[in-house]
Amino acid sequence: MPRRKGAPEVNAGSMADIAFLLLIFFLVTTTIETDAGLDRMLPPMEPPEEDVVIKQKNIFTVNINKNGQLLVEDELMDLKNLRKAAMDFLENGADGSCNYCKGRKDESSSDNPTKAIISLKNDRETKYSTYITVQNELVGAYNDLRNRESQKSFGRDFTDMEAEYLNPETPSNVRDDLKDKVKQIQDKFPQKLSEAETTSN
Repeated sequence: MPRRKGAPEVNAGSMADIAFLLLIFFLVTTTIETDAGLDRMLPPMEPPEEDVVIKQKNIFTVNINKNGQLLVEDELMDLKNLRKAAMDFLENGADGSCNYCKGRKDESSSDNPTKAIISLKNDRETKYSTYITVQNELVGAYNDLRNRESQKSFGRDFTDMEAEYLNPETPSNVRDDLKDKVKQIQDKFPQKLSEAETTSN
């Protein structure tokens, strides 16, 4: 009686090559999404040589507690009213030097948009979604004022101009033209949004 042959062996020598090729394929074809994050300017590493004196009336304080409640200038406020309140503060123009401001010129509020600072402070237990929503409203206040000035000066929104200027695919001659326009509007309403250290209650 003839002997039965065993099952044929599978040649696994090329399996490592195939796995390696698949790994390279997925590494090359996979795109990794990156979050844009929040655009914030960090303070300089070295303190300024001269002490900068900031009047209290030029600081617009916004506090978020752990329950998500807003305390704006020491008064409770609904989120829906925050943007308007921030805009009123930024363009108050108490010192009369801002000829493009449409504010009330209240002596107890900010002197000029270039001196106005918005200070945001939140609790460690504040929900991230609440924090981002408040951030959006405050940045929206700057953008609304900038858009208004840009429409008046150039006939288009500042946010569109800035997006086109920052787009790397924009031709260099167009970017050069946009650079001065973007800077002109940013100089009128500089975004001075300061974030104080978080607290835990």
